[in-house]
Amino acid sequence: MTNIEDLVPRVAARARATSATLPPPASAEELASAEAALGFDLPPMLASLYREIANGGYGPDHQLLPLVGSGRTALGEYQAERSASAEEDSPYWPAGVLPILDWGCGMYAAVDCRSEAATVLLFEPNAMEEDGAAAWFVDSESLADWLETWLAGTGWYREDAYEDQEPDEMRPWELAASRIAE
Repeated sequence: MTNIEDLVPRVAARARATSATLPPPASAEELASAEAALGFDLPPMLASLYREIANGGYGPDHQLLPLVGSGRTALGEYQAERSASAEEDSPYWPAGVLPILDWGCGMYAAVDCRSEAATVLLFEPNAMEEDGAAAWFVDSESLADWLETWLAGTGWYREDAYEDQEPDEMRPWELAASRIAE
């Protein structure tokens, strides 16, 4: 298992190498305020990314959303999705699942902030029919593994990902229905 002390500096180096300008990191006060507004703590790895590298602006493909600030933020997207989901006949956004990256077309990479490993999930609204849980898939068992995939340049989202072989299908997230019901 990758530890934070090893991974965060490598992610920081890649972030600096691939992003012309990074926003400043989130302060301890901003992180605490965001966690209070969310009603849950961020997993240690995710908190370290925001606190030690930058408040978003780097990462796979479309880049991590800022945690806090002006414009679109992970905090704002979580609150908006939970609110919109609650108004639907078939709710779709689980409690404790923070969107961290907007893939476009309504798709998000999101972190299950209640899982010890910070499981990274894919929200794919096009898979949703009558059950909001059908839109949730496990992208990576842990945030650390997801970041390692980005560092290695082997993610499913790469432009040439399908040239060598078809990527494995993502498995449905088993906890989606129970977490949506909360």
